[in-house]
Amino acid sequence: MKNKMKNRFWILVLFLSLQAFTQEKTQSPFHKEEININPLINGSLYTPEKKTKKTTLVILIAGSGPTDRNGNQKGLLNNSLRYLAEGLASNGIAVFSYDKRIFAQIKAGTMDEKSLRFEDFIEDAQTVLKYFREKNSYDKILIAGHSEGSLIGMIAAKNNADGFISIAGAARAINIILEEQIEKQAPPLKEEVHENLESLKMGKTFQLKNQMLASLFRESVQPYMISWIKYNPQEEIKKLQIPILLINGTKDLQVSASEAELLKQAKPEAQLKIITNMNHVFKEIKTDDPADNRASYTNPDLPIAPELIQIVNEFIKSL
Repeated sequence: MKNKMKNRFWILVLFLSLQAFTQEKTQSPFHKEEININPLINGSLYTPEKKTKKTTLVILIAGSGPTDRNGNQKGLLNNSLRYLAEGLASNGIAVFSYDKRIFAQIKAGTMDEKSLRFEDFIEDAQTVLKYFREKNSYDKILIAGHSEGSLIGMIAAKNNADGFISIAGAARAINIILEEQIEKQAPPLKEEVHENLESLKMGKTFQLKNQMLASLFRESVQPYMISWIKYNPQEEIKKLQIPILLINGTKDLQVSASEAELLKQAKPEAQLKIITNMNHVFKEIKTDDPADNRASYTNPDLPIAPELIQIVNEFIKSL
């Protein structure tokens, strides 16, 4: 009799555990699905559990380099964009975050760095915006760009977006930013870098003499740099006639909070939010040790600053 009672007890425990697990899955605050916009643009759509015709969609644009929909690169897994998307979706905001086109090109064996242009990424963002506009499923559609994605999104947002959010976006042209970084990190290379950038600024490629600078100026990337340099974020943001939110963190080692302040000067009506202790990949860094800051770039389990989700959520809800 005791054994029967004991067996029934454990069956009941197992049943309740399975029931709780099932409820947890069905009560998730959002759904996530794969969306293929076209052969080059693949991403994840986060849809709130209680989506309505009043739901807002945010299109997230990743930063420079081979960055995927989650904000990750090979060897740099931090899940920054993924956590932002999940946080917003949990607050009733739909999010579409997509891989940069180079992922599809690499997979298809069609990647040609020499033919890549900054305008390609602008076109992709505009294509995504058009795709969801035609669905007519959202009350508002905003574009949010991170780092290099800020400038891409800024230009794409002119094409019928309802709002724009810049997160750690530069205010100055990329040649000025690069010269400043080189001056800080490798002063002896400053003059050579300046000459190289001046050539690119004039639309001219050149033969690289110093292989130490190959990551910046290799022959195959020079056409892309030429196409990127010609855009000035402070001029582009002036062209937007929609609500704008500018965000930066005080622990950002790549894009200083002063960049957001310059964008604010160029567009005074924009909202500016500086998040204390947030770094470039949205993580909270409470020390001044650069090693701690860099370590967060490879910690996918570290959550992002809660204030970032709160600020974006409040901005969207106020529109």
